[in-house]
Amino acid sequence: MSNMLKIGFLGGGKMAQAMAKGFISAGLTKCENMTASFHPSDLPNIEAFKSFGAQTFTENVPVVKRSDVIFVSVKPTVVPTVLENVRSESDGKLFISIAMGVTLADLEQSLSSNARVIRVMPNTPALVRSGASVYVRGKTATPDDCSVTQKLFEAIGTCEEVAESMMDPVTALSGSGPAYIFVLIESLADGGVRMGLPRDLAYRLAAQTFLGAGQLVRDTGRHPGQLKDDVTSPAGSTAAGLAFLEQNAFRHAVAGAVEAATLRCREVSGNK
Repeated sequence: MSNMLKIGFLGGGKMAQAMAKGFISAGLTKCENMTASFHPSDLPNIEAFKSFGAQTFTENVPVVKRSDVIFVSVKPTVVPTVLENVRSESDGKLFISIAMGVTLADLEQSLSSNARVIRVMPNTPALVRSGASVYVRGKTATPDDCSVTQKLFEAIGTCEEVAESMMDPVTALSGSGPAYIFVLIESLADGGVRMGLPRDLAYRLAAQTFLGAGQLVRDTGRHPGQLKDDVTSPAGSTAAGLAFLEQNAFRHAVAGAVEAATLRCREVSGNK
């Protein structure tokens, strides 16, 4: 990866800003080599990109002309219009789409046959460089394109290659997953407050508990069930809490949320 890699963003919302900052911090590009396009009314996001030295435009074509790698980071509903707008300038360019539900076939159809396409599903913890991303390579994407994608997204968390058939359940699990975790953190804190803890302390403890538990699963490679058993003493408080969760179908509810979100993703993307 060269420090001179030229990166462009078609759309510059919060996720695009997180990616841009992560790429710069990781030394994968320089701010003067970064461009982004916006709707003219999107003043807060325009100013956000300008604040770290990127060039901003209210048209899409200049971004594609100036970039080697172009991130498609607009809302899914406007992706076809945006890509048709830049199709004539897309030859030989790498397009990386983070638009939910927009398939590789849809992306490739909207661009030149010589454009290369990779589809990525990141998640919002990328905002703090702790994202969980996966990617799918298009028909003409090269091994170098995949290497570039991997390095870029590893600058803001983890990144793995998957088959496109996995994208809907990935979206339901890691894409939507932070929302489930936020509700669970809130619920843990509510329980702590009910039992006498100050609200701010309860939130801090709940959040740090999730961070620590997740890191144990990731870094030790041990099965979550084994780690759960380590915490659970016979007839102890953890066993009582776990019994309550089981009585209230906790596992079924969480797994069901992933299933429901996957089915909704399939509706949006047109997959069955």
